[in-house]
Amino acid sequence: MGRGKIEIKKIENLNNRQVTFSKRRAGLLKKAKELSILCDAQVAVIVISTTGRLYEYSSSSMEHVLAKYKQTPHPSEIAPVDNESKSDLQPEVSALRSELAKMHQLHRRMMGKDLAGLSFKELQHLEHQLAEGILSVKDMKEQVLFQQLENSRLQEEKIKLENQKLSEQIEELRRNSRHYQENHPSENTCWASVRAICDCRLKREGYINNCA
Repeated sequence: MGRGKIEIKKIENLNNRQVTFSKRRAGLLKKAKELSILCDAQVAVIVISTTGRLYEYSSSSMEHVLAKYKQTPHPSEIAPVDNESKSDLQPEVSALRSELAKMHQLHRRMMGKDLAGLSFKELQHLEHQLAEGILSVKDMKEQVLFQQLENSRLQEEKIKLENQKLSEQIEELRRNSRHYQENHPSENTCWASVRAICDCRLKREGYINNCA
C-alpha cells in the first residue's frame, strides 16, 4: 500500500517543525552536493532557519557563485521575441539555409558527386573551378617546397660556418702546440704522439683530410 500524499503547509507543532527542518535541510544540502559532483555544475544553497541560523553549501566559493549569479541576466530581464520580430527574421533565416544547401551541393559536386542533371555549360563551369583549385594547390606545393629548400640551404650554411669556426680553433691549437714545442724541445716526442692521436681522431670526424 503506497504512502499517502503529504499536504504541504506550515507545521504548527514547534518540535515537529524543527525535526522536519533538520531532516529536509540535510537532504537538500546532500542533493546540492550530488548535483554539483554528478553534473559538474556550480551550485550554491543558502538556508536560514526561523531562529536566524544560517546554513549554506557551495560547490566552490560562495562569493564566486553569487558574483556569477549577479552577472547572469535573469529571464525577466531578457526581452521576449514577439511574433512580429520572428516574421522579420524569417526571410534572413531562409536565405541562410538556402545558401548553406548550395554550399553543401557545390562541395559534393567538387568531389565528383551529384553530377547527374547538370547541363554542358554547368559542367564546363565546374571543370573550370576544379582546374583553378588544382592550380592553387600546385602553387601552394611549390611555395612549401621552396621554403623547405631554403630552410635546408640555411641549415647547410650554418653547418659550414660551424665547421669553419671549428677548423680555425684546431689550427689555433696547432700553432700553439708548435710554439710550445719550439720552446720545450725535450717534450717534442710526447707532443708528436698526442698530435698524431688528435689528428687521426679529427680525420675520422671529417674535419681534416689526413693524419699528421
